[in-house]
Amino acid sequence: MAYITRAGAERLHQELLRLLNEERPKVTAEVSAAAAQGDRSENAEYIYGKKRLREIDRRLRFLKKRLDEATVVVPSEQKDRSKIYFGATITLEDEDGDRSSYQIVGPDETDAKGGRISVDSPFGRALLGKKVGEVVTVNRPLGELELTVVGIQYV
Repeated sequence: MAYITRAGAERLHQELLRLLNEERPKVTAEVSAAAAQGDRSENAEYIYGKKRLREIDRRLRFLKKRLDEATVVVPSEQKDRSKIYFGATITLEDEDGDRSSYQIVGPDETDAKGGRISVDSPFGRALLGKKVGEVVTVNRPLGELELTVVGIQYV
């Protein structure tokens, strides 16, 4: 089962609306104009436009399916706040005392620079179920890193 936060579902929904109401009509008009120019087999604008329409339609199908199948989770409604679950915002401390915060989100919402990590990633899976004070070992190319959970919030 795929989980997604309300904010993530809203972003996907906005992308769907933009593609459906803005991009697709614009590209359809461009393809129609290119088709009116004559021989379609050698018309690069027509060929590119048809390819772009297929890409838009493929993305629209994906977004509709994803939104239909995804379970929207509202982190602030989490009852057990003592452990890390989907939607939690976690504060971690490394061996040097440096702190960083991340939110556990669905794969469609992942943004490492923005502090959102996928629940399906090795790091995300390692954090699930942990409590404040527990140590998480993360394997990375530079070697293992031990992080201590110092805060869990459900915002």
